[in-house]
Amino acid sequence: MRARLTLLVAATTVLVLLAFLVPVALLVRQVAADRALSRADDVVQTIVPLVGDQEALRLAVTVQPVPVTVFLPDGSVIGAPAATTAAVRLAVLRGQALTVDTPDGQELVVPVVGVGGTSVVRTVVSDASLNRGVHRAWLVLFALGAALVLLGLLVADRLARTLIAPITQLSGVSHRLASGDLTARALPNGPAEVREVAGALNQLAGRIQDLLAAERERVADLSHRLRTPLTALRLEAESLRDPAESERVSAAADALARAVTVVIQQARAVPSPCDAAVVVADRVAFWAVLAEDTGRTMTRSLPSSPLPVAVAADELAAALDALLENVFAHTPDGTAFAVSLTARPGGGAVLEVADEGPGFSASAASRGSSAGGSTGLGLDIARQVAEVFDVKTSASGGAVVRLEIS
Repeated sequence: MRARLTLLVAATTVLVLLAFLVPVALLVRQVAADRALSRADDVVQTIVPLVGDQEALRLAVTVQPVPVTVFLPDGSVIGAPAATTAAVRLAVLRGQALTVDTPDGQELVVPVVGVGGTSVVRTVVSDASLNRGVHRAWLVLFALGAALVLLGLLVADRLARTLIAPITQLSGVSHRLASGDLTARALPNGPAEVREVAGALNQLAGRIQDLLAAERERVADLSHRLRTPLTALRLEAESLRDPAESERVSAAADALARAVTVVIQQARAVPSPCDAAVVVADRVAFWAVLAEDTGRTMTRSLPSSPLPVAVAADELAAALDALLENVFAHTPDGTAFAVSLTARPGGGAVLEVADEGPGFSASAASRGSSAGGSTGLGLDIARQVAEVFDVKTSASGGAVVRLEIS
């Protein structure tokens, strides 16, 4: 957008300058020609009164700044040598002054009617005289036009920055919201339309935050709603005559209570970022023991520096455990696999687990699908922590699972 605005201003400026400078350039050339002809006419007018006095005439034509020729009625010529031209003959016949275009420039002839006949004063204004100073003036106009274009580009760039900066800031806030940072808010600056969009985005972020908070509270209310039926279930278990049966039902009720508590804690918990390098290294070390026992070669590629991600440590660990569990469960013993963790451009990390097993079926990437008779939840657990989730087949035919984590 910034480049387009600058290009638009540049094109507009060039068109305006062309509409202004071209007529001015033509006018400059016309003024220069008129000025040269006016000087030549002044020279001729100083010669005309001296036509009757040949001595004074000979002296006058030699001191003029332009070549002057005087054709006398008897056919003699005074001044710069020149042949009798058609313009000279026409001036004698008509008795009128003429200006004629010639290959050498502009020919100016003025007839002088005397007692002995008509004399003609002639001079030629060369093209160099007609265009004297024109090229310099054109160069100044061109430099002025170029300076105005550059100035227009500078102003356009500054204007584009003032328009683009608020939009860029809005884009950054939207990306932060998409990555889970619901505290991100846009500054209402820039044009009125952009300020309106910023306000709408802030309202949307606040509404999402309120909805999530309300959803967490509704989930947390399950503890109170389930307390009564769980208490009744425990009483029913205690009333059973068979002690073993009573103990079994009580244990099931306790397990259900613990599961509900875990769900409530997870709903109310605020995700905290973690160091992906530390979490992945810990889980890889855990699975390395089992890999050695089953004869699997494990290749690891982990960064040596911290790699923060906006995912809780237990969730990232659960995702990696699910992927590695799939490798051990669905590939034969001795199958090699690799785990790599790299920094993601723009922030975050890329986690990749690849094996040399039989690979996934075409539907493996679908949610809840499985090619090995399992529930298919392993990939779903990994998918929940990933901003971008990709399952593909490697060149050797094995499976490659790639997670982009914000």
